[in-house]
Amino acid sequence: MNAPLSHYFIHTGHNSYLTGNQLSSDCSDVPIINALKRGVRVIELDIWPNSTKNNVDVLHGRTLTTPVELIKCLRSIKEYAFVASEYPVVITLEDHLTPDLQGKVAEMVTETFGDILFSPGSECLKEFPSPESLKKRIIISTKPPKEYLEAKEVKDKENESEKGKVRDEETWGKEVPDLNEAEYKDDLDEVDEEDTDDGDKSQHALAPEYKRLIAIHAGKPKGGLEECLRVDPDKVRRLSMSEQQLEKAAVTHGKEIRNILRVYPKGTRVDSSNYNPLIGWMHGAQMVAFNMQGYGRSLWLMHGMFKANGGCGYLKKPEFLLNPNDVFDPRVKLAVKKILKVTVYMGEGWYYDFHHTHFDAYSPPDFYARVGIAGVPVDSVMKKTKALEDNWVPSWNEEFEFPLTVPELAILRIEVHEYDMSEKDDFGGQTCLPISELRSGIRAVSLNSRKGEKYNSVKLLMRFEFVNP
Repeated sequence: MNAPLSHYFIHTGHNSYLTGNQLSSDCSDVPIINALKRGVRVIELDIWPNSTKNNVDVLHGRTLTTPVELIKCLRSIKEYAFVASEYPVVITLEDHLTPDLQGKVAEMVTETFGDILFSPGSECLKEFPSPESLKKRIIISTKPPKEYLEAKEVKDKENESEKGKVRDEETWGKEVPDLNEAEYKDDLDEVDEEDTDDGDKSQHALAPEYKRLIAIHAGKPKGGLEECLRVDPDKVRRLSMSEQQLEKAAVTHGKEIRNILRVYPKGTRVDSSNYNPLIGWMHGAQMVAFNMQGYGRSLWLMHGMFKANGGCGYLKKPEFLLNPNDVFDPRVKLAVKKILKVTVYMGEGWYYDFHHTHFDAYSPPDFYARVGIAGVPVDSVMKKTKALEDNWVPSWNEEFEFPLTVPELAILRIEVHEYDMSEKDDFGGQTCLPISELRSGIRAVSLNSRKGEKYNSVKLLMRFEFVNP
């Protein structure tokens, strides 16, 4: 944990204060507390003047979300920041304030956090400190103040394809999208609202005491996409891109992606759903920002990935993503490094954790398991066992093989469903496990609810074995 922060994937939240959807849910410190307890290390706050313009609220601007006071959020962050991990917490502020209110925020931040606040002073950081050197410290970062506009102006021509589609996730979450299925247009140099910064125009009028608190400035430098993806060796900076922009950048400008990247959900995800996080991780994006309240398969992957390294919220990026002379292209088919053999023996616990008529009113459930890999496109696959009829303790005894070309970025996906001939199959549990943390042998694997909460009793008996190709 002694490398610069930019060498790590960081567990990152998006609009961390929202309790539900992006347009009409309540703002609260409770989702922030829950995220910190889970090990999230980047908390995002949109700060606005309150109704009387004399104080500061946190809310999703230009929507019907109800506000929460900034000071309440800051106090909760201080109380819960280091419950799950002692490594640093970054607070990104999307600032919509006057200089007077910025001064008030500076006062709140310094009084709330005191000595644990990391402040670089007037000098611009030239290199990121390490997580180890920043243990139990709070870092303030800016977030370009235009992201909220994306919900209204996500480029009409891109939105045409979204019309009529149901954005709500299915009962047990949408399948994680395959990166190969997307169609891309070469319109990357169209500047997204969030990235418009013209040399950090929003920073020119910053109150001096507020500006001194900001350790990591964010935005988009002048010039086209290729220019802004380059690293400035004399300045610590963070570049924000929407999931769509990164997908397109990966296709046409993949070899230029070097910068400190924060990837955020596109504005049309008003239901607080998420995208495939591998989009960001495969290209070295340190901050893959997720709606932590947007339950579904994508968030399960996020939970699974950050189980690694003790759940501390920081994962060292693989060496091939840190080599400046050899840019990793996840779409190139590489040689298989190892083969993971997974045997699903049996499962139990549903009888105790679910009502006996939850799955079928008149008979025991018909369970089947889905097992697969999320990773680079060539490694990603899902397989399933046969469904066993009328059995609370199914015994499948089925083995699957998964060739892995990039095991460093692979996550084992495990789900159980109950087959229903007349309706949609019922959800019976899920978990995601980072391949980097798997060890050979027989294991009892606990399953979680759709919200990522561990069931009391539901487990699968499984065997993992790594073999050379």
